[in-house]
Amino acid sequence: MAETAAPNSGEMKRSLTLTGVTVNAMALIAPGAFLWTTFEAQAALNKGGVSTAPDMWTGLLFSLILALLTAYSYSELARIYPDAGTGSSYYFAEAALLDKASPAHRRWARFSKLSVGWISHLYYWIYPGIMVAFTATLFGYIWSAMFGSTLSYLALGAIAVVFAFATGYIAFRGISGSTMVSILILVIQIVSLISISVLFIVYRLGHPHAGYEITGFQHVLIPHAFIDTLYQSTIAILLLVGFESVTALGAEALHPEKDIKRAVMISLIIQGGFCYLFQYFAANFVAGKTTLPLETVNGVKVAGYARAAVDPAPIGTMLKTIGDQSLSHSGTSVSVVVAITVLIALIGTTLACLNTGVRVTYSMAKDKEMPGILGLLHGRFATPHAGIWILVGISAALGVFGANPHQVDNLTQITLASNTGTFLVYGFTCVIAIVAFASRHDKHPVKHYLVPGVGALMNIAELLGVIYIAITGSGTTPGDAYKALGVVILWCIIGAVWVVSNPNMRGTKVFHDPGKREPVSAA
Repeated sequence: MAETAAPNSGEMKRSLTLTGVTVNAMALIAPGAFLWTTFEAQAALNKGGVSTAPDMWTGLLFSLILALLTAYSYSELARIYPDAGTGSSYYFAEAALLDKASPAHRRWARFSKLSVGWISHLYYWIYPGIMVAFTATLFGYIWSAMFGSTLSYLALGAIAVVFAFATGYIAFRGISGSTMVSILILVIQIVSLISISVLFIVYRLGHPHAGYEITGFQHVLIPHAFIDTLYQSTIAILLLVGFESVTALGAEALHPEKDIKRAVMISLIIQGGFCYLFQYFAANFVAGKTTLPLETVNGVKVAGYARAAVDPAPIGTMLKTIGDQSLSHSGTSVSVVVAITVLIALIGTTLACLNTGVRVTYSMAKDKEMPGILGLLHGRFATPHAGIWILVGISAALGVFGANPHQVDNLTQITLASNTGTFLVYGFTCVIAIVAFASRHDKHPVKHYLVPGVGALMNIAELLGVIYIAITGSGTTPGDAYKALGVVILWCIIGAVWVVSNPNMRGTKVFHDPGKREPVSAA
C-alpha cells in the first residue's frame, strides 16, 4: 500500500510497500477479466480447419511454466540491480554487460539496452489498447443484455476513446490512487471468478450427459497435441503478462532491493497458478452444445467451441444458459452481474497498463534514447505525464480498431503483435540473466543457468509458434499472424531509423565501450 512521501523533487516518489507493488502486478494479471475477454479468440484458433480449443488449459499451463521461469529470471535481476528504477529489463540489459571486465563485452551494452527497450514497447504500448478494446466490447455486451439493442461499431469506438482518457486521467494523478483502486478491484474479481467456476463445475456434475466438448475432467488437463498446446499458448500468454511490470516500479518502491523480487513471484503464483488454472478448467469442463447452444452465423449453424469462436462473450452465453436452467431463469441477470465485475477488473488492468507502460519509456527518455518530452515529470503528481497522454491516445486508437463487433480478427492481430513483443523481451531477459550471473561469485547452476536457459527456449518456442501459425494455419488465422509479424518488423525498422537519426545521441556509437558501470545504491 502507499505511504506518504516527500514533496516532489524532480524524481518519482517512493510510496509503494510490498503490498502496493504486488497489487500493481496483480492488477495486470487480472484473472476475473481475461477468461471473459480471451475465450473467443482462443476458441477461434484452428489448425488445418480443426479447432485447437480443447488444448486451452494445457496451453495456459505451458504459458504459466514459461512465465514462472521468466519471472524468476526477472526477480534475480531485480535482486542484484535494485537501482534499476523505472528501467526494468531495459536497465538490466545494459547493466549486465557494463559489469563485465572485458571491453569486448561492454561494447554490446548500448545495443543490448536499445534492443530490449525498443521491443518492450510492442508489449507495453499495445497491451493497454487491447484492454481498451476488451472494455468497449464488454460494455456492448452489457448494453445488449440489459436493453435488447446492439451498439454500433461507432458507439463502441466512442466508448473506447472515453474509457482510455478516463483511466489515463487517474494514471496521470499518480500511482498511489491507482493502487487503492486496484486493491478493491482485485477482491471483487477473485470472488467473482471463484463463484462462476464453482457454478460451472456443479452444473457439469449435475448434468453429466449434456453434450460437452470435452468428455471428462482428465481430458481438460491432458494435452491432445503439442502443436495445439503451442497454438493456444500464443494467446494464453496475454493472460499472464504483467508480473514483470513491478520491476519498472523500482523508483517508487520503498524497499526495491527485497520487495520487487517477492512481488514478481507472489503476483504470478496467486493469479496464474491458482486463479487462471482453476477458472480455465471450469470453463472448458462445461463448454458444450448445451451451454453454448446452436446459433446460425453467416448462414452456418454452430454450437459449442464453434459458437464460442464467433461469440463476443461466450462466458456470458454459458452463464445465461446455466442461470436459466439451474437458477430460476435468472441467466441474464447472472451474466450481466458477472460482466460488470469483469468491467470493473478491466479498469484496474488498464490503469496498471498505463502506469507501467510509460515507465520504461521514461527511463529511455532520461537516457536521451527517446524524445525528451517522454522524460518529463509532472510538477505536482510526479508522473511522466506527457508519456501517459501519448500512450492514452495510442490506446484509444487501438481500442477503436480492436472493438469491431463483427469480427475477432482485428483484436487477434494486435494481441499477437503484443504477445510477440512479449516473447522477445522475456526471452532476451532470460538470456541477460545468464549473462549477468556468469561472472558473479554467487551464481548457481540451476538458478542462473538452467532456469533462465529453459525460459529462453520456451519463449523461442512461442515465437516459432506464431510463425508456424502464419505459415500453416487456416481460415483467417494465418492472415492475423502475418499482420502481427508485419507490425513487429515495421516497429524494429522504425527503431533502427530513430537510433540513427536521434539528434540527442548523434555521434554516439551503438557499439562502444563506455567503461565499467558505477553501482548506484537504492535510496
